[in-house]
Formats: sequence, structure tokens, C-alpha cells
Amino acid sequence: MTYLWNNGEAIGLPIGKAVCVGRNYVAHAAELGNEVPTEPLLFLKPTSSIVNAAGEVALDHSLGEHHYEAELMLLIGKPLNKDNIADYKSCVAGLGVGLDLTLRDEQAKLKAKGHPWERAKAYDKSCLVSRFVPLAENDLTHSEFSLSINNELRQSGDTNLMIFKIEQLLSEIVRYFSLQPGDIVLTGTPEGVGKLNIQDTLSVSLNGETLANCTIA
Repeated sequence: MTYLWNNGEAIGLPIGKAVCVGRNYVAHAAELGNEVPTEPLLFLKPTSSIVNAAGEVALDHSLGEHHYEAELMLLIGKPLNKDNIADYKSCVAGLGVGLDLTLRDEQAKLKAKGHPWERAKAYDKSCLVSRFVPLAENDLTHSEFSLSINNELRQSGDTNLMIFKIEQLLSEIVRYFSLQPGDIVLTGTPEGVGKLNIQDTLSVSLNGETLANCTIA
């Protein structure tokens, strides 16, 4: 798989890790009965989890129910760390919409035991990514994204509604994880998460532009 730019050409960046943010919208925390965090909740997905959200996406349904979580996604184009965080905008190569897939039943079991979430969050094909579009002047402060399933709107989000804004998220992330070219950051999901079914058709959009279409197999 290669990352795709606006014109459909490969960007030339390697596939890196995905740094994900949990509970970054008040309504989503409420719908799952979770407390609103006082600092960003961070977790990682490996390169093996990342797959293009295009065509047919075959999931392993023997693992349990896969739940969708649509999120604004940043593609890192230049190294970003504590030393250059003030210049973070120049390090973001583009924006997209990602799906942080979750084995919700497995996650509930792990949370109840106080265990890490990797089995529920970091499994193969658990990170569906759209193509990326160039970063415009105001995109990081005001971008709207959405997910439709079978032509029905299921989720819509706006960066204005994030608990922790983009600059704050990136500052917190690079305190612990330096970001390299090809890494992606998923910035949290709004309310409306739910179960995926075989033959569901998914479409994700950013600021009114469709970035990916796929069918679940």
C-alpha cells in the first residue's frame, strides 16, 4: 500500500505508525459511558494495521464485531519532535479521514481487567486510511469530516468541537513519541460509532470532498 496524494499519485512516504487519540469529543465519551479526559488519551497502531480505505476491505470476523470510528487524520511529512513543535504546521503533509476500527467486546473485557487495548485496537487492518489532500490555511482549526454507511450519514465531526485541539495534541504526542515522515495521527472520533456488517459500503469526506469509498467483506 502507498499513501496517495490529491491527484492519486503516490506521495513517496513510507508507511509509518499511527498515533491515535481517544475520547477527544465530549459526546463520544458520553455515548460509551466514559469520563471526559483531562489530558489526551494516546495509543498506537502498528504499520500492519494500516490499509487503504478503497475497494474491498476483508476483515477477520472471527475476532468479533468490528466497530467503526471515523477521525480526522494528519499525515506527517517531516520529522516532528519537542525541538521543532513550534513549527508543527510545516511538518503536516496533508489531511485525510481514517477509520479507527475497534473490537468493542474485546476492548470492554480488557478495560475491565485493567489491561492494555492492543488486541482490540492494533490488530491487522484496524486502521483504514483515505487518500490525503494538501493542508489549507485554516484546516487545522476548522475542518469538517463525515462517514456515511450505505448512503446514510453515521458520523460527522468538526475540529472546533475537539476537547484537545491539534496543536495541543501534537505537543503532547511528541513529549513521548517523535513523529517521522509517513506517520499518521488520528485525532479522535465524534459520536455515532457502531458495528460494521459484511457488504456495508463506506464513504468518508473532508470539507465536502469524498476521499475514500470501500466495501466491507
